[in-house]
Amino acid sequence: MILAGVILAEAAAVYDGLNAVQTQSYGPEARGGASRSEVVIARGEIDYPKVMAADFLLCMSQEACDKFYSQVKEDAWIVVDSSNVSRVPSLRALGVPISDVAEAATGRRITASIVSLGLIGGLTGLVSREALEKAVVDRVPAGSEEMNLQALSAGFAQAERLLGTAE
Repeated sequence: MILAGVILAEAAAVYDGLNAVQTQSYGPEARGGASRSEVVIARGEIDYPKVMAADFLLCMSQEACDKFYSQVKEDAWIVVDSSNVSRVPSLRALGVPISDVAEAATGRRITASIVSLGLIGGLTGLVSREALEKAVVDRVPAGSEEMNLQALSAGFAQAERLLGTAE
């Protein structure tokens, strides 16, 4: 999810002309554990580079959900990867099988973080699809661009399904 945070911040700042700051923290469990990527996006100045109370929380693991769910605003979006999170501490949380969607769309569960970017973009409208597409192409390994764009599209499709705007 660290790369997803970097891509989200880049999409906002470089391609959508917003202000953005991205920070990250993780221990030895960088893949599959409770790593954390924070992105602050604003139209105006950013006074503090860390998230005090999140507007959107995405939990890709049970450990991350247990550790971070209490650090959100009362009206925040909480989305969990229901492929990996079985105990959701809030009735407000949306369960989306992000890892399963990634595997179905690309054949690789590792693209789940890119699926999540499409989901975030589609649910919030905070960053444009075009900006996310450009930032994904800029940041993913050479040769994997098409696969990652498929993952991004799958995330947007999940958002449309959740919002009831799917065709």
